[in-house]
Amino acid sequence: MAAPQAGPRATRGFRDDTTGARTFEASGGDWSDIAEEAARLGEERIVVNMGPQHPSTHGVLRLMLEIDGETVTEARAGIGYLHTGIEKNMEFRTWTQGVTFCTRMDYLAPLFQETAYCLGVEKLLGITDDVPERATVIRVLMMELNRVSSHLVALATGGNELGATTIMILGFTAREEILKIFELITGLRMNHAYVRPGGVAQDIPPGALDTIREALPLIKHYLRQLEDLMLANPIFKGRLVDVGHLSLAACMALGITGPVLRSTGLPYDVRKATPYCGYETYDFDVPTSTDADSFSRVILRIEECYQSMRIVEQCVERLQAMGPGPVMVADKKVAWPAQLAIGSDGMGNSLDHIREIMGTSMEALIHHFKLVTEGFRVPVGQVYQSVEAPRGELLVHLVSDGGTRPYRAHFRDPSFNNLQAVSMMCEGGQVADVVVAVASLDPVLGGVDR
Repeated sequence: MAAPQAGPRATRGFRDDTTGARTFEASGGDWSDIAEEAARLGEERIVVNMGPQHPSTHGVLRLMLEIDGETVTEARAGIGYLHTGIEKNMEFRTWTQGVTFCTRMDYLAPLFQETAYCLGVEKLLGITDDVPERATVIRVLMMELNRVSSHLVALATGGNELGATTIMILGFTAREEILKIFELITGLRMNHAYVRPGGVAQDIPPGALDTIREALPLIKHYLRQLEDLMLANPIFKGRLVDVGHLSLAACMALGITGPVLRSTGLPYDVRKATPYCGYETYDFDVPTSTDADSFSRVILRIEECYQSMRIVEQCVERLQAMGPGPVMVADKKVAWPAQLAIGSDGMGNSLDHIREIMGTSMEALIHHFKLVTEGFRVPVGQVYQSVEAPRGELLVHLVSDGGTRPYRAHFRDPSFNNLQAVSMMCEGGQVADVVVAVASLDPVLGGVDR
């Protein structure tokens, strides 16, 4: 039986010229027409719903699989079960408040969404060059730590879905070390709203650099254990090698980026292609493979973790060398307070901080109130900004009508494009291989549905 042929819309041909067995061929058209033809010819079809509540769908994803025995003959993805209306809600909040929304899209990579959004706002404001260097280095530091934590979840959940519980335990244990750092610096483990237009919410606390230095060797130790459990495991390799194959041509046609694209041999990385946040000044490599299968994507994610930690080490050295400094633009028409003294109970502002605000001047207090409640105005225009997120190229398109709120905020999440490859990767394979293929894409449905 010939493999399903690619075409404009699920074009398929099934032909066996050697045995003369009865076959039928469908090209183009709608799936319902194909289904009717199959029913008329008496072909038996079994359709299985995988999800929307399935432990291996990386969120609330529905996969509709048509199977013939154990072979998948048709695979379609159904999305929208996690729709939050984040993009629309951002139109009703100030530019700064928008950070608290977009950070919740891809909940495993919040700092990338915050940074992409803020870089776009800063372009519209024309203050890109005014952002303090210390704030930019902190952004890079946090993003690269976030890349490692996101990849660790991909490896951990992928292993668990194949029945390798030890891989999951190791992956999440390693990630916990990074979440502790996030909590130390931002106050939260996820959904930080730490990156703000003009800089970051506050400087890193005393001792944070030492904490990061101590954590990196431990994370590398866990990664080496994961390598031993995954890359040298014949059962693991048997499940992943030559499974979920996706060629370079298919990636280009579907707009797929990230580790999936780099597994085909193309070293495309936004950090190298169109650098932002000073990435051109950091020393790191972009790992690639030519195997284009699920196993190669596991190897690439592990290698990307090591490369990210190289960047983190450089960030720590730079922050140590430059010493304390501003982490927010000097323009008080834009800058939210970036050095808030916390109260003794760990909640709210300290009394000293309140006395300072109240005692400076009435005009300063009024300005602070208007900045927080109304927000700053952004000049009319539109902007496009991209960053290299863990799953691929994350794009943000912002439109301003000159007001204190975005007229439109749209995000091109890499998981949305990557999911389009499900049918191409799964059809013709086994049902069990669907789990592997989806895990190798590492989709996060919070980013898909937005």
